[in-house]
Amino acid sequence: MKKFAIAIHGGAESVKPGELDKEKEKKYREGLAEALKAGYEVLEKGGSAIDAVEAAVNCMEDNPLFNAGRGGSLTQRGETEFDAALMDGKTLRVGAVGAVRYVRNPISLAKLILQKCDHCLLVSTGAEEFALRHKLELQDPEYFVTPEKDKAWREKQLEGLAKKHKMAGSMSDTVGAVALDQNGNLAAATSTGGLTDQMKGRVGDSPIIGGGTFANNEVCAVSCTGEGEVIMKGVLAHELYAMMKYAGDSVQSAADKAVKLHDDKLQGDKGLIAMDSEGKIAFGFNTGFMKRGYWEAEGEPFVALWEDEKERPAATRKQKEKAK
Repeated sequence: MKKFAIAIHGGAESVKPGELDKEKEKKYREGLAEALKAGYEVLEKGGSAIDAVEAAVNCMEDNPLFNAGRGGSLTQRGETEFDAALMDGKTLRVGAVGAVRYVRNPISLAKLILQKCDHCLLVSTGAEEFALRHKLELQDPEYFVTPEKDKAWREKQLEGLAKKHKMAGSMSDTVGAVALDQNGNLAAATSTGGLTDQMKGRVGDSPIIGGGTFANNEVCAVSCTGEGEVIMKGVLAHELYAMMKYAGDSVQSAADKAVKLHDDKLQGDKGLIAMDSEGKIAFGFNTGFMKRGYWEAEGEPFVALWEDEKERPAATRKQKEKAK
């Protein structure tokens, strides 16, 4: 059987055990498992890494638990705005969108730009007109607003934090996926609803190639999550790639180093998932909590939330079989 694998994240936040409701924790795990399955099934059938990461991210964009698509954070004006990017590791082609409001699945618009547009990045009404032209599904603004995100936004107003040039750091999580298909191709996808109470028109790291998203068949695929300004300034995804390509680091070593880079200057939540050209998977984050998971060919799906969840089921199973 040919190698293939997928890894996903649903955001990294500074949350401690006991601060998360048990029912919500259960739903997070279910949502991650559903997204993993959507991407894995594409790969298992011989589909492309591009289609697999799109399928996984679509699933999280449609799930109101995650900060992407439906369930995205609200800006200072109480509106949703979305950023997303998808990169093909084989061709280095890119599709990215920023500050779009009505597209149900921003990652699908990013894929459409990758496939059918001469440009890499479209924003706001230009991106929305491109979506209309190609008949992507649109939704009314109300579709995207969940009671939880509406409550979070209202609390910011009551706290008096909705001031000009002031951004809150909460609700900054993002969703993403990286995959290796049976043809040896890598892809990375990232999608986000941004920050709670961000300024209208603010674009984060997710659609910035080398910042929040990067893929190159020769080395790795990366998708980041956390505080966008910090990740963007650190060019986090490309730094991981560079450590592997030029310093010869393994994907896990590069992931560990990447989240610690420039800590004296760039403080804030940072997290990422990465996959090398052999399908080896790495997670890196400086928070105690990151929604994540992976599924390798001939392995079992693995979903985790907390930092101490380190078990690798596929490896554990093989060790048990060897011991028999």
